[in-house]
Amino acid sequence: MRTADGEGDGVLSRETFSYTVQARCTRAEAVALLGDLTRQGELHPLIAGVRRLTPRPGALASYAITDRLAVGPLRFPVTYRADVLIATEDEVVTVARQRPATTVRNHTRLRDEPGGVTRIDVEITLSAPAPLFGYAFRQARAAHLGLASRLGAALDRGPDAPAVS
Repeated sequence: MRTADGEGDGVLSRETFSYTVQARCTRAEAVALLGDLTRQGELHPLIAGVRRLTPRPGALASYAITDRLAVGPLRFPVTYRADVLIATEDEVVTVARQRPATTVRNHTRLRDEPGGVTRIDVEITLSAPAPLFGYAFRQARAAHLGLASRLGAALDRGPDAPAVS
C-alpha cells in the first residue's frame, strides 16, 4: 500500500513489500549473513562496495554502501549509510538512509520449520520524496527480490561456502 506523508517542505511517499525465503541452515547462520552488511555484496545485485563505519549511537553496526544504479544507458554510483539496529536469533532490523530524505527499512523475522529449515520473512518499507519515489521503489524492489532469489542458495551452502556469482 502506498501512502504519502507531509514532511518538511515536501511530501514523502511510502510503500512496503515483502518476501519469504526458506533455507537449510540455523537461524544463527541466517542472522550472521543478514546482520553483516559487508556480506551483502555477495547477494545484492546493486551493491558495488561496502565499508564498515563506526556505529552510530543506538546501532550495532554501521556501513557506507555504494550501489551502482542505472537510468537508461547511464550508470552512476550512489553511496548511503546503513545501520544494523537489531540482530537477534529471531529478528534483524536494518535502516538505510540516502539523501534526499530516502529511507529503506528492512525488518526480517526468522523461525524454525521442520527438517532443519529456517523460514526468513522480510518486510521492506521505502520512503522517498514523491518525485523520486517511483524510481527508488522500482530499484529497491528489484534489488531486494534479486537478493531473495540468491539468499536461500547462499545459506544452504553453509557459512564457509564461496560467494554467489
